[in-house]
Amino acid sequence: MQLDILRSLNVERAARRPVVVVTDLGSGSQRLVKAADVAGDPLREPIEKRIRSGKSGTEETAQGKVFFTVHVPPPRLVITGAVHISQALAPIGRLLGYDVTIVDPRTAFASIERFPDVKVIADWPDVALPPLGIDRYTAFVALTHDPKIDDPALTHALARDCFYIGALGSRKTHGRRIERLKVQGLSDAALARIHAPIGLEIGAVSPPEIAVAIMGEITARLRQSAEKPQ
Repeated sequence: MQLDILRSLNVERAARRPVVVVTDLGSGSQRLVKAADVAGDPLREPIEKRIRSGKSGTEETAQGKVFFTVHVPPPRLVITGAVHISQALAPIGRLLGYDVTIVDPRTAFASIERFPDVKVIADWPDVALPPLGIDRYTAFVALTHDPKIDDPALTHALARDCFYIGALGSRKTHGRRIERLKVQGLSDAALARIHAPIGLEIGAVSPPEIAVAIMGEITARLRQSAEKPQ
């Protein structure tokens, strides 16, 4: 790989931006395609498909046989609420390759004993979330049912273009949440990005079932909108 391509690749990866190295298997020539440049690239469709899947591979294109080396940031799962659902959701997220962090100022809930092998921050969202560097490859889930915790956390997530944002609660509960967030100045378009009631509609009842429904919805959003999350 050429040194200039390697340098650009390292810069994009450090910034947690998806990037693809396109190798012409006929000539051996290589070029780097940044996320911001995908829309105008002659191989836009296969590049977008590769970014969505996160998988490298060879394809026949109008330019001949090409190998796409895909580099996408490892996804993160940030959860507010060290609750029973979180105890099931965290290991599922880890199994799927997510870097999981749980935030909850209630120290009786946010403990290593309840969440082994998971990063737990026992602090308020306004303190705990900014250092995490939440971005478009982050899935954010609010599970406390406590507006003092979930509302500022949701506001933070919406401002940072998380690819998935979900909040626990009935439609009635979410309606009240929307009204509170509107008072804080959030637009209808921003609030429409919150998935609530959270998770796929699979008739989930128990905490583990709800966790499966949430992770299924997160997975669908990641794979369907990896290049331009909603």
